Amino acid sequence: MARDELRPIIKLRSTAGTGYTYVTRKNRRNNPDRMVLRKYDPVARRHVEFREER
Repeated sequence: MARDELRPIIKLRSTAGTGYTYVTRKNRRNNPDRMVLRKYDPVARRHVEFREER
């Protein structure tokens, strides 16, 4: 399927070491590298960087 190839489902894991993850999709054409987003970690109760995990 073309949809799955272009926008795969990825996991974003917290760098705070809490093990909290977000699940989202990304556009491979615009973001070929691993994604890093700053999001809220409810376990750490603050905003931290979330890195793409494969």
